[in-house]
Amino acid sequence: MAKTTAKPVSELSADELQLQLRELKIEALNLRLQKATGQLENSARIRQVRRETAQIMTAVTAKLLA
Repeated sequence: MAKTTAKPVSELSADELQLQLRELKIEALNLRLQKATGQLENSARIRQVRRETAQIMTAVTAKLLA
């Protein structure tokens, strides 16, 4: 799954960030399950999802502290 928005992460609302974070966590789970069963085609996607998750969590923290 590619990034779903054209906006930078810092411009998203708190609700949009939470929704995107939930989707990324579900995708990460699915990727881990695919890896465990030997069905994973794009192993680089795991790293991409982890990085996107970190970016979103950083933005959420920044909004909470602002």
